[in-house]
Amino acid sequence: MRKLFALALGAAIFATPAFAQYPERAITMVVPFAAGGPTDTVTRLVAESMSKELGQQIVVENVGGAGGTLGAGKVAQAAPDGYTLLMHHIGMSTAPTLYRKLAFNPLEAFEYVGLVTEVPMVIVAKPGFEPADMKSLVEYVKANKDKVNYANAGIGAASHLCGMLFMSAIDTRVTTVPYKGTGPALTDLMGGQVDFMCDQTTNTTNQIKEGKIKAYATTTAKRLDALPDVPTAEESGYNDLTFGIWHGVYAPKGTPKEAIDKLSAALQKALKDPNVIERFASLGTAPVAEDQATPAAHEAKLKAEIARWKPVIEAAGEFAD
Repeated sequence: MRKLFALALGAAIFATPAFAQYPERAITMVVPFAAGGPTDTVTRLVAESMSKELGQQIVVENVGGAGGTLGAGKVAQAAPDGYTLLMHHIGMSTAPTLYRKLAFNPLEAFEYVGLVTEVPMVIVAKPGFEPADMKSLVEYVKANKDKVNYANAGIGAASHLCGMLFMSAIDTRVTTVPYKGTGPALTDLMGGQVDFMCDQTTNTTNQIKEGKIKAYATTTAKRLDALPDVPTAEESGYNDLTFGIWHGVYAPKGTPKEAIDKLSAALQKALKDPNVIERFASLGTAPVAEDQATPAAHEAKLKAEIARWKPVIEAAGEFAD
């Protein structure tokens, strides 16, 4: 017993110095969606700033598919050594209900590093779409529910979730056209191949400003500085459409606390980076408050969001295997 105790004590003594030097090589941050999408944009901005603070490069790896569950599953199975991370959005909280055969439990498979940002959504349509404002859009969709179509980036994507809320709010179902990512969906929207969609401001703000797509309403409580002429859904009487797509950084379960603490501190510093703040603002979003970029706040947010989305998804009856 004395020998076992001595071995355990020795392991504990040498574990901390090992992570005192963390990180000693590049870190991979997995984005469970295609390159060029809104989550990818957020990740690359934050990763670049965190790299400076950590003294090692954070390499972004895109592992798309199955609404973000493939990339998340890869990180869940990675070695818990602090060198594989995950940036995921609100989809982490909807996956347990959306997917009947999810390969991981979001509440048990990860350590939490902290929240990053909450990105507003905006309801947009193809150029020249007939409805003039949010009220007429709803009237048009209801009157033409068998003709209009709604684009999304696949089950579990932010655009899919927003679409479910929109259809629930107006009590009308329309044909949905799923894509393998926001990029191709937005391209077809600009080209007029699909009628309308709802996506993150990080992916639509520039196109709206350039007149490539038509904006109807944001999902924010107040108008955005980046899109001051676009009213909120609440202004049109749709309070149920007030929500945002939050992002958080995860590590595999069992990642040492020393590594999590360093990553969380680097994240908090990155969210104060003037370049990150400026770039986020140009995309219609902002970093979370410092007390939200913590493991505790991140865990609490995930638990609350799982509880919020479960009845919405079950009512819509949209599931995936």
